[in-house]
Amino acid sequence: MFKIIKKEALNPTVTKMVIEAPLIAKKAEPGQFIIIRAKEDSERIPLTVADYDRENGTVTIIFQIVGAGTMELNTLNEGECVHDFVGPLGRASEIEGLKKVAVVGGGVGCAIAYPVAKKLHELGCEVHTITGFRNKDLVILEDEFKAVSDKQVMMTDDGSYGEKGLVTNALEKLINDGNQYDEVIAIGPLVMMKFVCKVTEKYNIKTTVSMNPIMIDGTGMCGGCRLTVGGETKFACVDGPDFDGHLVDFDEAMHRGTMYKEFEQHAREESCNLLNMEVK
Repeated sequence: MFKIIKKEALNPTVTKMVIEAPLIAKKAEPGQFIIIRAKEDSERIPLTVADYDRENGTVTIIFQIVGAGTMELNTLNEGECVHDFVGPLGRASEIEGLKKVAVVGGGVGCAIAYPVAKKLHELGCEVHTITGFRNKDLVILEDEFKAVSDKQVMMTDDGSYGEKGLVTNALEKLINDGNQYDEVIAIGPLVMMKFVCKVTEKYNIKTTVSMNPIMIDGTGMCGGCRLTVGGETKFACVDGPDFDGHLVDFDEAMHRGTMYKEFEQHAREESCNLLNMEVK
């Protein structure tokens, strides 16, 4: 069993948990993920390693409360244990040797972008971060990004915090200001990553994206996380989750991502009813 050492609400729909998992903390690297089950009969949820502390033997996860599984996970509190916590899975981000990088994060994807930016900073890379949210109330990890960034740009869709606009606007401005990046790393909603890649393609800048399709077993056997990259079928859980953004078929990935919306809605409603019954 894996004890929850700390639980914190980052905003109304996003929760941070620090989990006691010394063996995983010893091996985890930015870009990798774990698979978690809140309780014995819970669904398996893949979550990116948002941070790790090798000395204290803890792994940090950040999740958005959107479906039945994350709703159930969010019912657990400090001192309680999650039933399963398996990892690290996937390939670590390949960031050695980079001198200047722009890290672009969108929404809860910032939880994945942060450990990458942190590691780049530790390696002596010049790190520019661009983070985007719909509004001020949804902003997460601002201070954490500030601590590892040589330049930080905050964007909100409605202008309620930072600069008004999209992360692509900020990225193109930085490029046009003369910043020459070895690589751009984009992590967030599929549509955001797609248009970041359209910007960087114009300037011939290598771009890596982190793909998070539906996963079941996390070992490549189920095929649920398949993607088309450069015309070839890849599996995010074993071949990724990082891929060359200029080769990813984003339209196919977005279409596949909507296939289970009706099922997810049904599961969420059932979970809400069960949780309400438990409260009563």
